[in-house]
Order: sequence, then structure tokens, then C-alpha cells
Amino acid sequence: MRVKVIGFWGAYPEAEGATSSYLLEQDGFSLLIDCGSGALSRLQKELEITNLDALILSHYHHDHVADIGPLQYAFLVQSYLREDSKVLPVYGHLRYQDFFHSLTHQCTKGIAYNPAEPLQVGPFTITFLQTRHPVPCYAMRMTNGQHTIVYTADTSYFEDLVPFCQNADLLIAECSFYEGMDGSGLGHMTSDECGKLAQAAGVQQLWLSHLPHFGHVEQLKVEAGRYYSGKIELAQEALSFSTLT
Repeated sequence: MRVKVIGFWGAYPEAEGATSSYLLEQDGFSLLIDCGSGALSRLQKELEITNLDALILSHYHHDHVADIGPLQYAFLVQSYLREDSKVLPVYGHLRYQDFFHSLTHQCTKGIAYNPAEPLQVGPFTITFLQTRHPVPCYAMRMTNGQHTIVYTADTSYFEDLVPFCQNADLLIAECSFYEGMDGSGLGHMTSDECGKLAQAAGVQQLWLSHLPHFGHVEQLKVEAGRYYSGKIELAQEALSFSTLT
């Protein structure tokens, strides 16, 4: 089981970067988690587009879905070039029907997940928790039966995150603001909240992602480290985490 950062910026991609997108792989199965602006360009450094097996979306803000259109065209073009009829499943929620229906294209098929029930995608079992964000958004707890990765997606801090993240091998936490700031009204977390969440949940490792475009982002890691005693990484392209199974 391996996860790799494809995009990590919040709001918009900085030069040569991408917004939220992560590649989860096991036993030859490749699952893309969110598909933000710039993600398709960066993804091709990791695998051929048509080798992607599935895409799952936390919510429908542009910085998490902007490259779905380009991805659909890529699959369509490659279907002609390769005479391949592969259809990519794209999992999303039904809380915004118009956008959900746009997930189905000539070579992609929108599949609704029920956030109240576990979802099986390839070798991964995914459970969901609705987050505190201005639009319907779902954190994901992903396991292969032995190891667990939690992705908070976009959210302000709330207590139910702690049991949802409990004992995860890796927590990918959105970190849009610095310690002492208040991101609750915008539905985002601060560095100290990420550290406190990781410590309370007893996770093995913490990644800070969905990074801000102001200040010195290295400071986020310092601030989170005041509250969390485990290993902290600041998200960057190609950062990866692997388990033995």
C-alpha cells in the first residue's frame, strides 16, 4: 500500500504545482483521490493516464476537481489512439446533482457513494465522515485490511475527527492556516489543530497538505510539532508513504 502526493496546494496551484490530489496504489491498482488544478500534468510523471483504475472525490470545489474535464478528454483521446474502450469509474457524492452528472463522459462513469456505508474500490475499503466545510465534503478512511490512511479533505476542526482518525498509519490533514489564526468560518484547519488531532488520534505519521499561499509554509510543521510527537512531513510533490503490505 503506497500513497504519493500529486498536488498539495490549496485554492490554486503555484508555478509547476497542483492542488489537492493523491495517488493510492496496491497490487497494481491505482486510485486517485481528488483531481485538483494541475493534477493531470503531475500525475503523468507517476503513471500512464490509462493505467489509472479509479478516481474518488471528497467534494466539488475547483481545487479538488478542476482537472476532471482534462482527465476525461485524456481518456477519450487515448481510447481512439489505442482502440481501447476502458471506462474510468469516478466516485462522488450526490449532494450536488448537476456536478455529479458531469462525471459521466464518453470514457468516464460517475458512481455515487453512500457516505453512510463503506465503499469497496479495488483492494481498498473506504469509510466516510462529513466534514465542516461550506459545501458537502467527506473525509475518507482508507484501509487494505492491515494498514489505514486517513485524508481529512477540507474541514475545520471538530471532535468527531479524532475517533475517525484513530490509530491511522498516516493522516493527511489539510492545513490552510497558521497557529493563532481562525479558519473555522472558511472550513479549514490551522497547524496547531492538525498537531492536536494527530496526537489525540494516536496516528503514526502526519502530513500537512492543502497549503496556504502566504507566510512561510515550513513554519506550519514547526507549529504542528508543538502538539504532536510523531513524524511530520510537509506535503510536496512525489512525497510518498509505503507499508509492507
